[in-house]
Amino acid sequence: MKRIPRNRNVRQFHQAKWDEPVIFELHQPGERGVIPPSVSEEVAAIVGDAEACVPQGMLRSQPPALPEIGQARVLRHYLRLSQETLGSDFNVEIGQGTCTMKYIPRVNEMLIRNPKITELHPLQDESTVQGMLEVYHRLNLAMREISGMDRFTFQPGSGTQALFAMASIVRAYHEANGEGDKRDEIITTIFSHPSQAATAAVKGYKIITLYPDKDGFPDLEALRGAVSERTAGFVVANPEDTGIFNPRIREFTDLVHAAGGICYYDQANANGLLGITRAKEAGFDMCFFNLHKTFAAPHMCGGPATGALGVTERLAPFLPGPLVETNGTRYTLNHSPAQSIGKVRMFQGVAQTVLRSYAWIRALGPEGLLDTAKVAVLNNNYLYSRILKIPGASAPYVEGGRLEQVRYSWERLTRETGITTEDVQRRMCDFGLHYWTSHHPYIVPQPFTLEPTESYSKEDLDEYVSALEQIAKEAYEQPDIVRSAPHNSTVHRIDESSFDDPAKWCITWRAYLKKTAPAEAGIES
Repeated sequence: MKRIPRNRNVRQFHQAKWDEPVIFELHQPGERGVIPPSVSEEVAAIVGDAEACVPQGMLRSQPPALPEIGQARVLRHYLRLSQETLGSDFNVEIGQGTCTMKYIPRVNEMLIRNPKITELHPLQDESTVQGMLEVYHRLNLAMREISGMDRFTFQPGSGTQALFAMASIVRAYHEANGEGDKRDEIITTIFSHPSQAATAAVKGYKIITLYPDKDGFPDLEALRGAVSERTAGFVVANPEDTGIFNPRIREFTDLVHAAGGICYYDQANANGLLGITRAKEAGFDMCFFNLHKTFAAPHMCGGPATGALGVTERLAPFLPGPLVETNGTRYTLNHSPAQSIGKVRMFQGVAQTVLRSYAWIRALGPEGLLDTAKVAVLNNNYLYSRILKIPGASAPYVEGGRLEQVRYSWERLTRETGITTEDVQRRMCDFGLHYWTSHHPYIVPQPFTLEPTESYSKEDLDEYVSALEQIAKEAYEQPDIVRSAPHNSTVHRIDESSFDDPAKWCITWRAYLKKTAPAEAGIES
Protein backbone atom coordinates (compact mmCIF):
# COMPACT_ATOMS: atom_id res chain seq x y z
CA MET A 1 0.00 0.00 0.00
CA LYS A 2 1.45 3.34 -1.05
CA ARG A 3 1.77 6.01 1.60
CA ILE A 4 -0.88 8.63 1.00
CA PRO A 5 0.14 12.11 2.20
CA ARG A 6 -2.29 13.72 4.62
CA ASN A 7 -3.81 17.11 3.82
CA ARG A 8 -4.99 18.68 7.07
CA ASN A 9 -7.43 20.91 5.15
CA VAL A 10 -9.44 17.83 4.13
CA ARG A 11 -11.55 15.78 6.51
CA GLN A 12 -10.27 12.29 7.30
CA PHE A 13 -12.83 9.71 6.27
CA HIS A 14 -13.41 5.99 6.04
CA GLN A 15 -16.64 4.53 4.77
CA ALA A 16 -18.48 1.99 6.95
CA LYS A 17 -18.43 -1.51 5.50
CA TRP A 18 -21.04 -4.14 6.28
CA ASP A 19 -21.22 -6.25 3.11
CA GLU A 20 -24.96 -6.01 3.68
CA PRO A 21 -27.01 -8.36 1.49
CA VAL A 22 -30.12 -7.19 -0.35
CA ILE A 23 -33.25 -7.64 1.72
CA PHE A 24 -34.52 -10.60 -0.31
CA GLU A 25 -31.44 -12.56 0.73
CA LEU A 26 -32.40 -12.05 4.40
CA HIS A 27 -35.67 -13.89 3.85
CA GLN A 28 -36.45 -16.57 6.47
CA PRO A 29 -39.69 -18.50 5.81
CA GLY A 30 -42.15 -18.01 8.64
CA GLU A 31 -40.34 -15.08 10.21
CA ARG A 32 -42.63 -12.12 10.90
CA GLY A 33 -42.23 -8.46 11.75
CA VAL A 34 -45.92 -7.71 12.25
CA ILE A 35 -48.80 -10.10 12.85
CA PRO A 36 -52.06 -8.37 11.91
CA PRO A 37 -55.02 -9.00 14.20
CA SER A 38 -57.88 -11.24 13.15
CA VAL A 39 -61.13 -9.67 12.03
CA SER A 40 -63.15 -8.77 15.12
CA GLU A 41 -66.39 -10.55 15.84
CA GLU A 42 -68.29 -7.28 15.33
CA VAL A 43 -66.81 -6.74 11.86
CA ALA A 44 -67.22 -10.41 10.94
CA ALA A 45 -70.88 -10.22 11.88
CA ILE A 46 -71.35 -7.38 9.40
CA VAL A 47 -69.16 -8.41 6.44
CA GLY A 48 -68.83 -12.14 6.98
CA ASP A 49 -65.84 -13.61 5.15
CA ALA A 50 -63.39 -10.73 4.60
CA GLU A 51 -62.11 -12.17 1.30
CA ALA A 52 -65.68 -12.43 0.02
CA CYS A 53 -65.91 -8.62 0.19
CA VAL A 54 -63.06 -8.21 -2.32
CA PRO A 55 -63.92 -8.61 -6.04
CA GLN A 56 -62.43 -11.84 -7.36
CA GLY A 57 -60.52 -10.00 -10.07
CA MET A 58 -58.57 -8.10 -7.41
CA LEU A 59 -57.47 -11.16 -5.43
CA ARG A 60 -54.01 -12.61 -6.05
CA SER A 61 -53.80 -16.18 -7.21
CA GLN A 62 -50.59 -16.50 -5.14
CA PRO A 63 -49.25 -14.47 -2.20
CA PRO A 64 -46.69 -11.77 -3.17
CA ALA A 65 -43.09 -13.01 -3.11
CA LEU A 66 -42.02 -10.63 -0.34
CA PRO A 67 -39.18 -11.35 2.10
CA GLU A 68 -40.22 -12.62 5.53
CA ILE A 69 -38.09 -10.88 8.16
CA GLY A 70 -38.40 -9.97 11.84
CA GLN A 71 -38.43 -6.36 13.02
CA ALA A 72 -34.96 -6.35 14.58
CA ARG A 73 -33.28 -7.62 11.42
CA VAL A 74 -35.21 -5.09 9.30
CA LEU A 75 -33.97 -2.30 11.56
CA ARG A 76 -30.36 -3.50 11.43
CA HIS A 77 -30.55 -3.89 7.65
CA TYR A 78 -31.61 -0.32 6.98
CA LEU A 79 -29.33 1.22 9.60
CA ARG A 80 -26.35 -0.55 8.03
CA LEU A 81 -27.36 0.62 4.58
CA SER A 82 -27.63 4.18 5.90
CA GLN A 83 -24.07 3.96 7.22
CA GLU A 84 -22.85 2.91 3.78
CA THR A 85 -24.55 5.88 2.12
CA LEU A 86 -23.43 9.47 1.65
CA GLY A 87 -25.91 12.30 1.16
CA SER A 88 -26.62 15.97 1.71
CA ASP A 89 -27.09 15.47 5.47
CA PHE A 90 -23.65 13.83 5.82
CA ASN A 91 -21.26 15.80 3.66
CA VAL A 92 -20.65 18.89 1.55
CA GLU A 93 -22.90 17.91 -1.33
CA ILE A 94 -21.91 20.49 -3.95
CA GLY A 95 -20.70 17.71 -6.25
CA GLN A 96 -24.21 16.59 -7.22
CA GLY A 97 -23.90 18.81 -10.25
CA THR A 98 -27.22 19.96 -11.64
CA CYS A 99 -29.28 18.38 -8.85
CA THR A 100 -29.33 21.48 -6.61
CA MET A 101 -28.70 19.69 -3.32
CA LYS A 102 -29.53 22.25 -0.66
CA TYR A 103 -30.29 22.11 3.04
CA ILE A 104 -33.86 21.00 3.74
CA PRO A 105 -35.20 22.63 6.92
CA ARG A 106 -35.92 19.99 9.57
CA VAL A 107 -39.05 21.86 10.64
CA ASN A 108 -40.51 21.14 7.20
CA GLU A 109 -39.67 17.47 7.59
CA MET A 110 -41.54 17.48 10.90
CA LEU A 111 -44.45 19.19 9.18
CA ILE A 112 -44.88 16.52 6.51
CA ARG A 113 -44.70 13.76 9.13
CA ASN A 114 -47.84 15.05 10.81
CA PRO A 115 -50.51 12.30 10.65
CA LYS A 116 -52.80 14.79 8.89
CA ILE A 117 -50.37 14.54 5.97
CA THR A 118 -49.01 11.00 6.25
CA GLU A 119 -52.50 9.51 6.37
CA LEU A 120 -53.85 11.41 3.36
CA HIS A 121 -55.04 9.33 0.42
CA PRO A 122 -55.37 10.74 -3.11
CA LEU A 123 -58.79 9.13 -3.53
CA GLN A 124 -60.31 10.78 -0.47
CA ASP A 125 -63.45 12.81 -0.98
CA GLU A 126 -62.62 16.47 -1.72
CA SER A 127 -64.57 17.61 1.33
CA THR A 128 -62.07 15.79 3.60
CA VAL A 129 -58.90 17.35 2.12
CA GLN A 130 -59.81 21.02 1.86
CA GLY A 131 -56.69 22.08 3.76
CA MET A 132 -54.30 20.24 1.44
CA LEU A 133 -56.13 21.47 -1.66
CA GLU A 134 -55.74 24.99 -0.30
CA VAL A 135 -51.97 24.41 -0.01
CA TYR A 136 -51.89 23.32 -3.68
CA HIS A 137 -53.80 26.46 -4.62
CA ARG A 138 -51.60 28.77 -2.58
CA LEU A 139 -48.39 27.24 -3.96
CA ASN A 140 -49.86 27.72 -7.42
CA LEU A 141 -50.31 31.43 -6.66
CA ALA A 142 -46.74 31.72 -5.33
CA MET A 143 -45.28 30.00 -8.39
CA ARG A 144 -47.21 32.41 -10.62
CA GLU A 145 -45.52 35.35 -8.89
CA ILE A 146 -42.08 33.74 -9.13
CA SER A 147 -42.41 32.91 -12.85
CA GLY A 148 -44.99 35.30 -14.31
CA MET A 149 -47.01 32.34 -15.62
CA ASP A 150 -50.81 32.23 -15.22
CA ARG A 151 -51.49 28.67 -14.07
CA PHE A 152 -49.51 25.77 -12.55
CA THR A 153 -49.96 22.03 -12.22
CA PHE A 154 -47.93 19.88 -9.84
CA GLN A 155 -48.80 16.59 -11.49
CA PRO A 156 -45.51 15.87 -13.35
CA GLY A 157 -43.23 13.70 -11.24
CA SER A 158 -39.96 15.15 -12.52
CA GLY A 159 -38.41 17.69 -14.84
CA THR A 160 -38.42 15.17 -17.67
CA GLN A 161 -42.13 14.47 -17.18
CA ALA A 162 -42.74 18.22 -17.19
CA LEU A 163 -40.76 18.53 -20.43
CA PHE A 164 -42.82 15.72 -21.93
CA ALA A 165 -46.01 17.45 -20.82
CA MET A 166 -44.85 20.74 -22.38
CA ALA A 167 -43.99 19.03 -25.68
CA SER A 168 -47.47 17.45 -25.56
CA ILE A 169 -49.05 20.87 -24.97
CA VAL A 170 -47.13 22.30 -27.95
CA ARG A 171 -48.55 19.56 -30.16
CA ALA A 172 -52.09 19.93 -28.76
CA TYR A 173 -52.00 23.71 -29.23
CA HIS A 174 -50.93 23.52 -32.88
CA GLU A 175 -53.40 20.74 -33.60
CA ALA A 176 -56.19 22.86 -32.12
CA ASN A 177 -55.17 25.64 -34.53
CA GLY A 178 -55.06 23.31 -37.53
CA GLU A 179 -51.25 23.34 -37.82
CA GLY A 180 -50.39 20.06 -36.12
CA ASP A 181 -49.10 18.39 -39.30
CA LYS A 182 -47.30 21.44 -40.65
CA ARG A 183 -45.34 22.41 -37.53
CA ASP A 184 -43.08 19.40 -36.95
CA GLU A 185 -39.78 20.89 -35.68
CA ILE A 186 -38.53 21.69 -32.17
CA ILE A 187 -35.41 23.81 -31.75
CA THR A 188 -33.04 23.41 -28.79
CA THR A 189 -29.33 23.93 -28.01
CA ILE A 190 -26.36 21.59 -27.62
CA PHE A 191 -25.91 22.86 -24.06
CA SER A 192 -29.43 21.85 -23.02
CA HIS A 193 -30.30 18.77 -21.00
CA PRO A 194 -30.80 15.67 -23.22
CA SER A 195 -34.36 15.30 -21.89
CA GLN A 196 -35.39 18.41 -23.78
CA ALA A 197 -34.65 16.89 -27.17
CA ALA A 198 -35.66 13.38 -26.08
CA THR A 199 -39.16 14.28 -24.89
CA ALA A 200 -39.86 16.31 -28.03
CA ALA A 201 -38.62 13.40 -30.16
CA VAL A 202 -40.99 11.04 -28.32
CA LYS A 203 -43.82 13.32 -29.44
CA GLY A 204 -42.67 12.85 -33.03
CA TYR A 205 -40.84 16.12 -33.57
CA LYS A 206 -37.72 16.59 -35.65
CA ILE A 207 -35.01 18.14 -33.45
CA ILE A 208 -32.91 21.08 -34.62
CA THR A 209 -29.87 21.79 -32.43
CA LEU A 210 -28.16 25.16 -32.10
CA TYR A 211 -24.40 25.19 -31.45
CA PRO A 212 -22.25 27.86 -29.76
CA ASP A 213 -21.23 31.05 -31.54
CA LYS A 214 -17.70 32.45 -31.39
CA ASP A 215 -18.33 33.80 -27.87
CA GLY A 216 -19.57 30.46 -26.52
CA PHE A 217 -23.27 31.33 -26.34
CA PRO A 218 -26.09 29.67 -28.32
CA ASP A 219 -25.89 31.06 -31.85
CA LEU A 220 -28.65 33.62 -32.48
CA GLU A 221 -27.91 33.78 -36.20
CA ALA A 222 -28.24 30.01 -36.43
CA LEU A 223 -31.68 30.32 -34.82
CA ARG A 224 -32.61 33.01 -37.34
CA GLY A 225 -31.83 30.54 -40.11
CA ALA A 226 -33.63 27.65 -38.39
CA VAL A 227 -37.06 29.16 -37.66
CA SER A 228 -39.72 28.71 -40.31
CA GLU A 229 -43.37 27.87 -40.82
CA ARG A 230 -42.41 24.36 -39.65
CA THR A 231 -41.27 25.55 -36.21
CA ALA A 232 -43.50 24.14 -33.49
CA GLY A 233 -41.45 25.30 -30.53
CA PHE A 234 -38.19 26.26 -28.89
CA VAL A 235 -37.02 24.63 -25.65
CA VAL A 236 -34.03 25.71 -23.64
CA ALA A 237 -32.57 25.86 -20.14
CA ASN A 238 -31.11 29.22 -19.11
CA PRO A 239 -28.74 29.02 -17.35
CA GLU A 240 -27.97 25.74 -19.02
CA ASP A 241 -26.22 22.79 -17.41
CA THR A 242 -22.82 24.30 -18.08
CA GLY A 243 -23.87 27.26 -15.91
CA ILE A 244 -23.79 29.63 -18.89
CA PHE A 245 -26.58 32.24 -18.83
CA ASN A 246 -27.67 33.63 -22.19
CA PRO A 247 -28.33 37.36 -21.65
CA ARG A 248 -29.98 37.70 -25.10
CA ILE A 249 -32.65 35.09 -24.46
CA ARG A 250 -35.52 37.52 -25.21
CA GLU A 251 -34.21 37.92 -28.77
CA PHE A 252 -34.41 34.13 -29.15
CA THR A 253 -37.99 33.89 -27.91
CA ASP A 254 -39.09 36.88 -30.02
CA LEU A 255 -37.70 35.20 -33.17
CA VAL A 256 -39.58 31.96 -32.43
CA HIS A 257 -42.83 33.80 -31.67
CA ALA A 258 -42.55 35.75 -34.92
CA ALA A 259 -42.45 32.39 -36.73
CA GLY A 260 -45.55 31.16 -34.84
CA GLY A 261 -43.75 28.80 -32.44
CA ILE A 262 -44.21 28.18 -28.71
CA CYS A 263 -41.30 28.86 -26.33
CA TYR A 264 -40.90 26.64 -23.28
CA TYR A 265 -38.35 26.89 -20.54
CA ASP A 266 -36.47 24.26 -18.53
CA GLN A 267 -35.92 26.01 -15.19
CA ALA A 268 -34.37 23.10 -13.35
CA ASN A 269 -31.37 25.40 -12.81
CA ALA A 270 -33.36 28.31 -11.35
CA ASN A 271 -31.57 28.65 -8.04
CA GLY A 272 -29.70 31.77 -9.13
CA LEU A 273 -32.73 33.49 -10.67
CA LEU A 274 -35.28 33.69 -7.86
CA GLY A 275 -36.52 37.26 -7.47
CA ILE A 276 -34.16 38.48 -10.22
CA THR A 277 -35.71 37.43 -13.52
CA ARG A 278 -38.83 35.56 -14.61
CA ALA A 279 -39.90 33.32 -17.48
CA LYS A 280 -42.62 35.77 -18.54
CA GLU A 281 -40.24 38.68 -19.10
CA ALA A 282 -37.87 36.37 -20.99
CA GLY A 283 -40.71 35.70 -23.44
CA PHE A 284 -41.62 32.12 -22.51
CA ASP A 285 -45.08 30.58 -22.84
CA MET A 286 -44.37 27.71 -20.44
CA CYS A 287 -41.80 26.78 -17.82
CA PHE A 288 -41.20 24.24 -15.11
CA PHE A 289 -39.36 24.22 -11.81
CA ASN A 290 -38.21 21.16 -9.92
CA LEU A 291 -39.67 21.51 -6.43
CA HIS A 292 -37.22 18.79 -5.38
CA LYS A 293 -34.34 21.07 -6.34
CA THR A 294 -34.92 24.80 -6.16
CA PHE A 295 -37.65 24.72 -3.52
CA ALA A 296 -36.00 22.61 -0.81
CA ALA A 297 -37.61 19.22 -1.12
CA PRO A 298 -35.47 16.07 -1.27
CA HIS A 299 -34.80 14.03 -4.42
CA MET A 300 -35.24 10.80 -2.45
CA CYS A 301 -34.06 8.49 -5.25
CA GLY A 302 -36.40 10.06 -7.81
CA GLY A 303 -39.55 8.99 -5.95
CA PRO A 304 -41.56 11.85 -4.46
CA ALA A 305 -40.30 14.51 -6.86
CA THR A 306 -42.39 17.20 -8.57
CA GLY A 307 -41.86 19.12 -11.81
CA ALA A 308 -44.08 22.17 -11.28
CA LEU A 309 -45.37 23.14 -14.73
CA GLY A 310 -46.64 26.66 -15.42
CA VAL A 311 -48.26 28.09 -18.54
CA THR A 312 -49.66 31.35 -19.87
CA GLU A 313 -53.42 31.81 -20.14
CA ARG A 314 -53.71 30.71 -23.77
CA LEU A 315 -52.14 27.32 -22.95
CA ALA A 316 -53.99 26.72 -19.65
CA PRO A 317 -56.82 24.68 -21.29
CA PHE A 318 -54.25 22.04 -22.33
CA LEU A 319 -52.78 21.37 -18.86
CA PRO A 320 -52.93 17.81 -17.51
CA GLY A 321 -55.62 17.27 -14.87
CA PRO A 322 -56.62 17.17 -12.16
CA LEU A 323 -56.30 20.89 -11.41
CA VAL A 324 -57.27 22.50 -8.12
CA GLU A 325 -60.10 25.03 -8.58
CA THR A 326 -61.70 27.35 -6.02
CA ASN A 327 -64.77 29.56 -5.79
CA GLY A 328 -63.21 31.46 -2.92
CA THR A 329 -64.63 29.30 -0.16
CA ARG A 330 -64.32 25.71 -1.37
CA TYR A 331 -61.65 23.79 -3.27
CA THR A 332 -62.41 21.18 -5.92
CA LEU A 333 -60.52 19.06 -8.45
CA ASN A 334 -61.12 19.59 -12.15
CA HIS A 335 -60.24 16.14 -13.48
CA SER A 336 -60.82 16.86 -17.18
CA PRO A 337 -59.93 20.37 -18.34
CA ALA A 338 -61.52 21.13 -21.71
CA GLN A 339 -58.58 20.48 -24.06
CA SER A 340 -56.31 18.68 -21.60
CA ILE A 341 -53.44 16.55 -22.88
CA GLY A 342 -54.48 13.99 -20.25
CA LYS A 343 -52.54 12.70 -17.29
CA VAL A 344 -48.76 12.42 -17.31
CA ARG A 345 -48.83 10.81 -13.85
CA MET A 346 -51.48 9.59 -11.45
CA PHE A 347 -53.35 12.05 -9.24
CA GLN A 348 -52.39 15.69 -8.67
CA GLY A 349 -48.78 15.49 -7.47
CA VAL A 350 -46.93 14.54 -4.29
CA ALA A 351 -48.64 16.26 -1.35
CA GLN A 352 -45.60 16.11 0.95
CA THR A 353 -43.34 17.74 -1.65
CA VAL A 354 -45.91 20.44 -2.36
CA LEU A 355 -46.26 21.19 1.37
CA ARG A 356 -42.48 21.30 1.95
CA SER A 357 -42.02 23.77 -0.91
CA TYR A 358 -44.94 25.94 0.16
CA ALA A 359 -43.59 26.10 3.72
CA TRP A 360 -40.10 26.99 2.43
CA ILE A 361 -41.42 29.83 0.26
CA ARG A 362 -43.63 31.19 3.06
CA ALA A 363 -40.76 31.08 5.55
CA LEU A 364 -38.39 32.98 3.26
CA GLY A 365 -40.78 35.43 1.63
CA PRO A 366 -39.83 37.50 -1.44
CA GLU A 367 -36.68 38.99 0.13
CA GLY A 368 -35.53 35.58 1.33
CA LEU A 369 -35.94 34.07 -2.14
CA LEU A 370 -33.88 36.93 -3.56
CA ASP A 371 -31.18 36.35 -0.93
CA THR A 372 -31.16 32.66 -1.87
CA ALA A 373 -30.30 33.55 -5.46
CA LYS A 374 -27.68 36.12 -4.48
CA VAL A 375 -25.85 33.76 -2.11
CA ALA A 376 -26.02 30.88 -4.60
CA VAL A 377 -24.41 33.05 -7.29
CA LEU A 378 -21.82 34.39 -4.83
CA ASN A 379 -20.91 30.86 -3.67
CA ASN A 380 -20.64 29.63 -7.23
CA ASN A 381 -18.36 32.40 -8.39
CA TYR A 382 -16.13 32.04 -5.32
CA LEU A 383 -15.82 28.32 -6.11
CA TYR A 384 -15.20 29.17 -9.78
CA SER A 385 -12.37 31.55 -8.93
CA ARG A 386 -10.66 28.96 -6.73
CA ILE A 387 -11.02 25.95 -9.02
CA LEU A 388 -9.59 27.75 -12.02
CA LYS A 389 -6.37 28.15 -10.01
CA ILE A 390 -6.00 24.36 -9.67
CA PRO A 391 -3.45 22.96 -12.17
CA GLY A 392 -5.24 21.08 -14.96
CA ALA A 393 -8.72 22.58 -14.37
CA SER A 394 -10.66 24.84 -16.76
CA ALA A 395 -14.20 25.97 -17.64
CA PRO A 396 -14.73 25.92 -21.43
CA TYR A 397 -16.81 28.06 -23.79
CA VAL A 398 -17.50 31.41 -22.09
CA GLU A 399 -14.83 33.56 -20.45
CA GLY A 400 -15.76 34.92 -17.02
CA GLY A 401 -18.11 33.77 -14.28
CA ARG A 402 -21.15 31.55 -14.52
CA LEU A 403 -24.43 31.84 -12.67
CA GLU A 404 -25.17 29.17 -10.01
CA GLN A 405 -23.25 26.15 -11.29
CA VAL A 406 -20.36 25.30 -13.60
CA ARG A 407 -19.38 22.35 -15.72
CA TYR A 408 -15.60 22.28 -15.40
CA SER A 409 -13.04 20.27 -17.35
CA TRP A 410 -9.96 18.21 -16.47
CA GLU A 411 -8.94 18.00 -20.14
CA ARG A 412 -5.50 19.47 -19.50
CA LEU A 413 -4.96 17.29 -16.41
CA THR A 414 -5.80 14.19 -18.46
CA ARG A 415 -3.52 15.23 -21.30
CA GLU A 416 -0.59 15.92 -18.97
CA THR A 417 -0.99 13.08 -16.42
CA GLY A 418 -3.35 10.46 -17.91
CA ILE A 419 -5.68 10.88 -14.93
CA THR A 420 -9.33 11.09 -16.07
CA THR A 421 -12.37 12.66 -14.46
CA GLU A 422 -13.57 9.17 -13.51
CA ASP A 423 -10.26 8.63 -11.66
CA VAL A 424 -10.80 11.89 -9.77
CA GLN A 425 -14.37 10.85 -9.02
CA ARG A 426 -13.20 7.63 -7.37
CA ARG A 427 -10.50 9.42 -5.37
CA MET A 428 -13.07 11.91 -4.04
CA CYS A 429 -14.75 8.95 -2.31
CA ASP A 430 -11.74 8.80 0.00
CA PHE A 431 -12.70 12.20 1.40
CA GLY A 432 -16.38 11.36 1.84
CA LEU A 433 -17.32 13.76 -0.95
CA HIS A 434 -19.61 13.25 -3.90
CA TYR A 435 -18.49 14.31 -7.37
CA TRP A 436 -20.58 14.17 -10.54
CA THR A 437 -19.11 14.26 -14.02
CA SER A 438 -21.88 15.07 -16.54
CA HIS A 439 -24.74 13.53 -18.42
CA HIS A 440 -23.99 12.40 -21.95
CA PRO A 441 -23.05 13.63 -24.46
CA TYR A 442 -19.85 15.02 -22.96
CA ILE A 443 -19.85 18.43 -24.67
CA VAL A 444 -17.26 19.47 -22.09
CA PRO A 445 -14.27 17.07 -22.22
CA GLN A 446 -13.33 15.29 -18.99
CA PRO A 447 -16.17 17.09 -17.18
CA PHE A 448 -17.09 17.62 -13.56
CA THR A 449 -20.10 19.67 -12.51
CA LEU A 450 -20.41 21.56 -9.23
CA GLU A 451 -23.32 23.57 -7.81
CA PRO A 452 -22.75 25.02 -4.33
CA THR A 453 -26.27 26.52 -3.84
CA GLU A 454 -26.90 28.92 -0.97
CA SER A 455 -26.62 26.24 1.72
CA TYR A 456 -22.86 25.98 2.10
CA SER A 457 -20.42 28.22 3.96
CA LYS A 458 -17.06 29.47 2.76
CA GLU A 459 -15.46 26.83 5.00
CA ASP A 460 -17.50 24.10 3.29
CA LEU A 461 -16.43 25.30 -0.14
CA ASP A 462 -12.79 25.54 0.96
CA GLU A 463 -12.88 21.94 2.20
CA TYR A 464 -14.21 20.73 -1.14
CA VAL A 465 -11.62 22.71 -3.09
CA SER A 466 -8.85 21.39 -0.84
CA ALA A 467 -9.78 17.84 -1.80
CA LEU A 468 -9.62 18.73 -5.49
CA GLU A 469 -6.29 20.49 -4.98
CA GLN A 470 -4.81 17.44 -3.28
CA ILE A 471 -6.03 15.09 -6.02
CA ALA A 472 -4.62 17.35 -8.74
CA LYS A 473 -1.29 17.46 -6.89
CA GLU A 474 -1.30 13.66 -6.62
CA ALA A 475 -2.13 13.36 -10.33
CA TYR A 476 1.04 15.25 -11.22
CA GLU A 477 3.32 13.82 -8.51
CA GLN A 478 1.95 10.38 -7.48
CA PRO A 479 -0.66 9.41 -10.10
CA ASP A 480 -0.84 5.77 -8.95
CA ILE A 481 -2.59 6.93 -5.76
CA VAL A 482 -5.39 8.37 -7.87
CA ARG A 483 -5.51 5.50 -10.36
CA SER A 484 -5.89 2.91 -7.59
CA ALA A 485 -8.57 4.83 -5.64
CA PRO A 486 -10.81 4.58 -3.74
CA HIS A 487 -8.82 3.43 -0.73
CA ASN A 488 -11.25 4.20 2.11
CA SER A 489 -14.56 3.20 0.57
CA THR A 490 -16.72 0.09 0.92
CA VAL A 491 -15.86 -0.97 -2.63
CA HIS A 492 -12.85 -0.40 -4.79
CA ARG A 493 -12.60 -0.25 -8.55
CA ILE A 494 -15.37 -2.20 -10.20
CA ASP A 495 -15.92 -3.65 -13.65
CA GLU A 496 -18.10 -1.09 -15.43
CA SER A 497 -18.46 -3.05 -18.67
CA SER A 498 -21.97 -4.24 -17.73
CA PHE A 499 -23.28 -0.68 -17.36
CA ASP A 500 -23.91 -0.38 -21.10
CA ASP A 501 -25.19 -3.94 -21.58
CA PRO A 502 -28.99 -4.21 -21.08
CA ALA A 503 -28.68 -8.00 -21.07
CA LYS A 504 -26.92 -7.70 -17.70
CA TRP A 505 -29.18 -5.10 -16.09
CA CYS A 506 -31.22 -6.34 -13.13
CA ILE A 507 -33.69 -3.68 -12.04
CA THR A 508 -35.67 -6.01 -9.75
CA TRP A 509 -34.91 -9.03 -7.60
CA ARG A 510 -36.99 -11.19 -9.94
CA ALA A 511 -34.95 -9.97 -12.91
CA TYR A 512 -31.75 -10.77 -11.01
CA LEU A 513 -32.91 -14.32 -10.31
CA LYS A 514 -34.06 -14.77 -13.88
CA LYS A 515 -30.71 -13.71 -15.32
CA THR A 516 -28.37 -15.28 -12.77
CA ALA A 517 -30.02 -18.42 -11.42
CA PRO A 518 -33.21 -19.25 -13.35
CA ALA A 519 -33.08 -22.97 -12.54
CA GLU A 520 -32.67 -22.49 -8.79
CA ALA A 521 -35.38 -19.81 -8.72
CA GLY A 522 -37.87 -21.89 -10.72
CA ILE A 523 -38.25 -19.09 -13.26
CA GLU A 524 -38.38 -19.71 -16.98
CA SER A 525 -35.66 -17.81 -18.80
